[in-house]
Amino acid sequence: MSLFSKQNKEAFCNPLNLDNPIMVQVLGICSALAVTSQLKPAIVMGLAVTIITAFSNVIIATIRKTIPNRIRIIVQLVVVAALVTIVSQVLKAVAYDVSVQLSVYVGLIITNCILMGRLEAFAMNNKPWPSFLDGVGNGLGYAMILVIVGAVRELLGRGSLLGFQIIPESAYEVGYMNNGMMTMSAMALILVGCVIWVHRAFFYKEK
Repeated sequence: MSLFSKQNKEAFCNPLNLDNPIMVQVLGICSALAVTSQLKPAIVMGLAVTIITAFSNVIIATIRKTIPNRIRIIVQLVVVAALVTIVSQVLKAVAYDVSVQLSVYVGLIITNCILMGRLEAFAMNNKPWPSFLDGVGNGLGYAMILVIVGAVRELLGRGSLLGFQIIPESAYEVGYMNNGMMTMSAMALILVGCVIWVHRAFFYKEK
C-alpha cells in the first residue's frame, strides 16, 4: 500500500476538519478549557498531545497482535503513561515555566479520551504507518482548537500574544480595557462552543 494512499490521507486529514476530536467528536474538552488562558501553554499542550498520540498509536499498532484482549486497556495505559512521563520530564528540562503553567494537566494526558479512543478504535486495528498518521492528525486537530481559543483569550483578556503586547498603549489611554472574563474557564467554554457552532454551520456535513 502506498504511504500516501487515499485511506492514509483520510486518516491524517479528516481529524483536521470533518472528524475533528473537539469540534465533531467533542472529546478533550476539559484540557481545552484548562490550558487556553494564554497562547504559549496552549501550543505546548497541543504539541505534547500530538507527539504522545502519534507514538502511542505506532507502538500499539506494532504490538497489537501480541496483546491479549483482556488486558489491552492496561497495556495501552502503560504505553501512554511512559510517553507522558518522558514528555513531562523533557518539558521541565527545556521549558520549565510552561510546565509550571500546565501544572497537572500534562500528567492528565494519560486519561485524555482522544488518546484512548484512537488507540482502541484505530491503532488496535491498523498497521503502524496509518496509525501514526491518525495520531498526528488527531493531535493537530486538537491543537488547532487550543491555539484558536488560546489566542483569542490572551488577546482580548491580556492584550498580548505569546507575552508580546499587541494592543497599543494608545488604545488603553482612550479608554480600552482588557476583558477580564477571558481569563476565566467559563469564557473558554463559550469560545469552544462558538468554534463548534461555526464549524458545524459552515463546514461540517453530517453523513
